[in-house]
Amino acid sequence: MVQLARQYDGQSLTRLEELAQLEEVSANFLVQILNDLKRGGLITSRRGKAGGYLLQIAPHEITLLNITRAVEPGMLVPEISHNGQSGRRVCQAWKQVSLSLEKELQSISLDSLSMQSPMFYI
Repeated sequence: MVQLARQYDGQSLTRLEELAQLEEVSANFLVQILNDLKRGGLITSRRGKAGGYLLQIAPHEITLLNITRAVEPGMLVPEISHNGQSGRRVCQAWKQVSLSLEKELQSISLDSLSMQSPMFYI
């Protein structure tokens, strides 16, 4: 998503192979993540020789919470048992942690992650 944000102009597609190379990840693994992001409405794709991927929403409108919900929703709502003497209290604690995590993820935009670090010359 960061690479797509860096290249975002609203129309240019980025090839799967280029994304995989830039992020040093397997193309087979990456396509699975991209499919989740597509189902989540965050990216669009086009097949064929001139195909690739493109953010469906501007980078400043996408947060890490949006991305997490699309790719790893179970991370936000852990399955916790209410059973036993400690279950209710542990469940309350995890709900509190989940709310804090969601708040923090919502505060980080894709745009802020995609900013290139400044170059310093000596």
